[in-house]
Amino acid sequence: MVLEYTPKGTCSRKFIIEHDGQKVLSLQVIGGCNGNLKGIAALVKGMDIKEVISRLDGIKCGFKDTSCPDQLAQALKNLL
Repeated sequence: MVLEYTPKGTCSRKFIIEHDGQKVLSLQVIGGCNGNLKGIAALVKGMDIKEVISRLDGIKCGFKDTSCPDQLAQALKNLL
């Protein structure tokens, strides 16, 4: 299954998350900090959705109230 999510309050414009309902199979991020987000995508590949949420939820970027990792957690919460 594929979830497309538009993050709020970040430089990235879209997340395309392939999942099986329990694990993240792949993550593609449109926009944002290219290298960092490719790294995050590689790290969460194959990871349990609940584990990704637990690790990334609440991370902030500078003075913003959110970040790309936090927005990924918010997107995955929508699956649960």
